[in-house]
Amino acid sequence: MQTIYIIWKRQLIRYFRSKARIVGSLGQPLLFLVALGFGFGPIFKRAGQGNYIEFLVPGVIGMGIIFTAIFSGIEIIWDRQFGFLKETLVAPVSRINIMIGRTLGGATVAGVQGLLVFIISLFIGFKILYPALLPAMVLFILLIALLFTALGTAIASILEDMQGFQLIMNFLVMPLFFLSGALFPLQDAPHALVAVANFDPLAYGVDGLRSTLIGASHYGMFADFWILAAITAALVLIGAYLFSKIQI
Repeated sequence: MQTIYIIWKRQLIRYFRSKARIVGSLGQPLLFLVALGFGFGPIFKRAGQGNYIEFLVPGVIGMGIIFTAIFSGIEIIWDRQFGFLKETLVAPVSRINIMIGRTLGGATVAGVQGLLVFIISLFIGFKILYPALLPAMVLFILLIALLFTALGTAIASILEDMQGFQLIMNFLVMPLFFLSGALFPLQDAPHALVAVANFDPLAYGVDGLRSTLIGASHYGMFADFWILAAITAALVLIGAYLFSKIQI
């Protein structure tokens, strides 16, 4: 447990010491909230869909989480190139504990990122409709963060090139985000698009956040939770296996 705690704490210290990283990572979600929220808001309202800001906020929270979580895998490649990973792996501790500590640390950072986006949204007009469901919202944030941190760790464990990781992540992250229903309601989407979204784990995360924040859900809150939990458990196991096979 001490190994997990130390690695987890290191991830948090690196995050909170980098003020530029915190501010920079909030730029894109803020742009989406302001540009899309106010830009498409009147169109969304005229179409009889209600307040677009309220609809958009859960999706942008999901975006803030997934970008931070999945790119935490870059730190593994960075540590490998500068020798820190080698020093960690040759220590007399379990590689599984190292992986768990890194994953929990990255997930905590991504969860904080999601909460910061949520707080910012309150200042641009988002209203909490169901305060009693805020603990459930936090739970969904943590699940999304853990899922995609584990995915980033798994991918980074089999790559040695940072540029290659960035290309793969851009090819993966953007489709995951845009096909999740974060920006548009799945109820009115074409059947082919909904079928693709059914295989997108972020779709269940965004839907879960939307159900807790505005009471709108496509799959159902409990279905979202159990599907996310199952995928998260599978990816953590896969990430742990691949991390244990890293060659140094």
